[in-house]
Amino acid sequence: MSGLLAGKRLLVTGVITDQSIAFSAAKLAQENGATVVLTGFGRLSLVERIAKRLPEPAPVIEVDVTNTEHLASLADRVREHVDGLDGLVHSIGFAPQSCLGGGFLDAPWEDVATALHVSTYSYKSLAMAALPLMSRGGSIVGLTFDATKAWPVYDWMGVAKAGLESASRYLAMHLGPKGIRSNLVAAGPLRTMAAKSIPGFERFETAWTERSPLGWDLNDQEPAARACLALLSDWFPATTGEIVHVDGGYHALGSES
Repeated sequence: MSGLLAGKRLLVTGVITDQSIAFSAAKLAQENGATVVLTGFGRLSLVERIAKRLPEPAPVIEVDVTNTEHLASLADRVREHVDGLDGLVHSIGFAPQSCLGGGFLDAPWEDVATALHVSTYSYKSLAMAALPLMSRGGSIVGLTFDATKAWPVYDWMGVAKAGLESASRYLAMHLGPKGIRSNLVAAGPLRTMAAKSIPGFERFETAWTERSPLGWDLNDQEPAARACLALLSDWFPATTGEIVHVDGGYHALGSES
């Protein structure tokens, strides 16, 4: 066995279609020597079908990150397939339609609470559910969209991502003594299923493709997936609480660049 992740055991969430960053991360992880377990929720049969497109068969376990019973039993169910975990990919986010597309001022708390629970708090709760399986050298990687700015149409999901970025730093602080890292990858806009659910998403597309110094391919999830794998590997042993931008360099520009 050879590769960047040779011998690593990974839990990858968020594989819904083969156009997702999570699918690309799972595929590349297997190609680089890792054993992968996937999670799904709701449309589990869909995730199982998509899993068959990976280079190697990958088991799928059901995990609703808002369900305390699912989280409490996660470690035992993962142990049915691997004897521990070296890494976790958190690729989970959801916001009701009222929270997106310009509805920031009108979204009710109940919908905002759902967005924060699924997109922000789940980073901590999933990490804690997986913690009994992880030992020193473990790595948790999540996906964000640059939350240092307010973006048109992103609204409460932007707030949720800001919370996610803060949560990752606190997780880095609290899990650091256990030798476990927490980092995020801030990807540019991609034409994933999640993106399609955001009204007015095309406003992101135009800006990135026209202004990113390196250019930006809206249909290529591999650069973001590669960054996830690098952070899961042993090549970043002293990096935690970090946000790695994979956006063609867009974040580095001023508003008039």
